[in-house]
Amino acid sequence: MLRSQRWYEGEGLRAFSHRTRTRQLGIGGPEHLGKPVIAIVNTWTDLNPCHSHLRERAEAVKRGVWQAGGYPVELPAGSMGGETFQKPTAMLYRNLLAMETEELLRSYPVDGAVLMGGCDKTTPALLMGAASMDLPAIFVPAGPMLRGNWRGEVLGSGSDMWKYWDDRRAGLVDDRQWSELEEGLARSPGHCMTMGTASTMTSVAEVLGMTLPGAASIPAVDSGHERMAAASGMRIVDMVREDLRPSMLLDERAYRDAITTVLALGGSTNAVIHLVAMANRTGVKISADDFDEASRTVPVLADLRPSGRFLMEDFYYAGGLRGLLTRLRDRLHLDRMTASGKTFGETLAGAEVFNDEVIRTLDDPLAADGGLAVLRGNLAPDGAVIKPIAARPELLSHTGPAIVFDGYGDLQRRIDDEDLPVTADSVLVLRGAGPLGGPGMPEHGMLPIPKKLLREGIRDVVRISDARMSGTSYGTCVLHVAPESHVGGPLALLRTGDLITLDVTKRLLHMHVDDAELARRRAAWTPPEPRYTRGYGAMFSRHIMQADQGCDFDFLAQPGRTPEPDAT
Repeated sequence: MLRSQRWYEGEGLRAFSHRTRTRQLGIGGPEHLGKPVIAIVNTWTDLNPCHSHLRERAEAVKRGVWQAGGYPVELPAGSMGGETFQKPTAMLYRNLLAMETEELLRSYPVDGAVLMGGCDKTTPALLMGAASMDLPAIFVPAGPMLRGNWRGEVLGSGSDMWKYWDDRRAGLVDDRQWSELEEGLARSPGHCMTMGTASTMTSVAEVLGMTLPGAASIPAVDSGHERMAAASGMRIVDMVREDLRPSMLLDERAYRDAITTVLALGGSTNAVIHLVAMANRTGVKISADDFDEASRTVPVLADLRPSGRFLMEDFYYAGGLRGLLTRLRDRLHLDRMTASGKTFGETLAGAEVFNDEVIRTLDDPLAADGGLAVLRGNLAPDGAVIKPIAARPELLSHTGPAIVFDGYGDLQRRIDDEDLPVTADSVLVLRGAGPLGGPGMPEHGMLPIPKKLLREGIRDVVRISDARMSGTSYGTCVLHVAPESHVGGPLALLRTGDLITLDVTKRLLHMHVDDAELARRRAAWTPPEPRYTRGYGAMFSRHIMQADQGCDFDFLAQPGRTPEPDAT
């Protein structure tokens, strides 16, 4: 019996009411009764350029659902436009979208779901909600935008924004050039075309088995993207008939393969937080240490910005994610099931690599290891994350004096002060930017280089924070310091002038302050006042977990059962 039939079948008053209101929508009984009802959870809005084509793609999904004998219903859901428009950070609302997705699927008469998203946090949010509800579900990635272009130069969103912003602050880019860059950087619908968080997480969705094979790499405006959307609509109807649910796909093997893929892609540091949270929703326990362990042996094969040279469009033409995965076969669990109805290994059949520069061979990797590293020490007892491949190599073992900024406002006010006592050896520290303090752990971790250093030609220094950074960012940035300063983590006790040692080889992040002095500072420390006293922000503040735990809400991450609604 289809789940939706509980709403529609029978002689009771409620069933009659449900049918009556469906007729009010202009839908006749033969159109939907006895057919799988498919929810299309669409995160399109007018303020999310990454998803600006998803209204059209939803029509393609509907086409596929109808062709397969199902009935589609589109359910709009909250859209998070990366860090572009939604403040203070879209990460503040990832768990809200996960809750909305779960409750939409639970409360309406639907049998399965097509999840439509792609911009950064929408992918993990949709998958977290669908996993918690555990109806048959398939993910349709938004796809990367086209390459940027400026004066004959290929541009990558995010990465080149940071690069040319530094050049402008150094006086190397004039107003006319800046205006041209503004119009040339992002040229089409779709998410960032670098290997930022969006491309990392849509690739994760594919490796987890939650998309059709090859879905994550297709550019947003390619005709293949519409065909993929329609095919996903067709496939979800069969998934309902097969009762193929996320709980049957998202096991420990799937998450291990996702970690391997993130590292081989040179993927975003944000994947650590999102994958920990996603795995926990399905009862699988992974941690940042699993990324660190795998990083020591998994080579970086994707020569993609911000760590490499190319963009997602090049990656797609070079063979895409399926091509890259063929080079990792010996490290993957190929016998597990995917949403396609085939095993993971079967989804790679026929995949090839057509450009060894873009997707490197195992004998010629972009880097033999070092996609991510997890650091610990008296400054980060619960861990911190760095992306060594995106850093200046000589800074990966460094000791220097701290310059501490208390929050993003303080950073903005003082970073370009000519009297700031900063040198190339300084360690810039931003605190008060974690899950609770940010609030929402904004992408402030790529602290700007002070103007006085930019004028000297310096483009990287060691930077440390309890914030995140965009997956399109680069530099020697230590992120996700846990516990965060706002809850009294050691970062709260640091003072300007304290020496800090970063040693990536030893996985060490240490402040040279003795225990007695730290105890004195802790005794004098006062917890900050709550940022929110009402509304969603207050709920967020009461229930948000730390970065090493995935920043989920504690009541969503815990095991338990939510009963199905009584439809009668």
